[in-house]
Amino acid sequence: MAAVQEVAEALSVHMPEVLRWAGAIARQLRKFNIALSGKTSGSAATDALTLADLTVQELVISALRDRSPLFRQCRIEAEEENGDMGRFASEGELTIALDPIDGTKQYRDHTGNGYAVMLHLRDRQTLHYSLVFVPETGEHGTWFEAIGSRIVVGADDPSRPARAVLDGLTPISPVTRPNSKQIYLIGFQQRDRERAEAVTAAGLQGVAPDDMPGSIYPLLATGEFGGSLIHSPNIYDFPVSLQIARILGGDAVWTDTGEPVHFREMWLDDRANMLRLPRIVACAVDRSTLKTLCDVAQGWSPNRYDD
Repeated sequence: MAAVQEVAEALSVHMPEVLRWAGAIARQLRKFNIALSGKTSGSAATDALTLADLTVQELVISALRDRSPLFRQCRIEAEEENGDMGRFASEGELTIALDPIDGTKQYRDHTGNGYAVMLHLRDRQTLHYSLVFVPETGEHGTWFEAIGSRIVVGADDPSRPARAVLDGLTPISPVTRPNSKQIYLIGFQQRDRERAEAVTAAGLQGVAPDDMPGSIYPLLATGEFGGSLIHSPNIYDFPVSLQIARILGGDAVWTDTGEPVHFREMWLDDRANMLRLPRIVACAVDRSTLKTLCDVAQGWSPNRYDD
């Protein structure tokens, strides 16, 4: 089995240009009617699916297969079912997870430009690498990358290699990063806005999915948002927030126990056909914010679906 640092460094070398290509494809496909059916969880955000999700996943999975033999030694978890995933390990400590279009509903409905292409590397305990490209935030898109103790966020420049752009970005400093009260909430089915209002009543500022100004990952990293409160988050995108919080001195915990989130326990959401963490998870850079979120969520149902 490959060492985690070796795989993380290989992803940082090989995948930025691939996510840039994937973002370009997503931008172009968005000009057409590419909506698909197939998910029936009852949540509009979860059930959104487009041809772009499938196309981008095919591209990224193929690149992971071909770019380095190290990647094929890892397990693959992807939000959709397509791609040559049988070429990768079926068991092992390391997992590469992919969300081909994070924010598909916004992408499909043209209600904002915060959708993103993203991947991360994790073991059963925590994350070791994450890369997010937001194709339509800024003139040429916006990058987020986290590896080791380094987090960067910044504008893309397609006249330069993607890796060179990331290398030239200034790392986020915990000392100068602002501490926002804005908290992203999602996963509470028809009660997202109600739960956001409860967070606001506790002295923070809850923000429901339809009110999000962009992708949560750059916003959390730069301090424009302070954290998130999510019911049974999926394991393809949420873990990136966990890595941000932990690098910057915070954490992600289960609200009912206060236990730090790990990836040894998951469940398959048959309605959405995706893997999830159980129960409600709070994530924040500031430890006092984390405590407030846990306090607010006490007594809320641990079940995603109560019917």
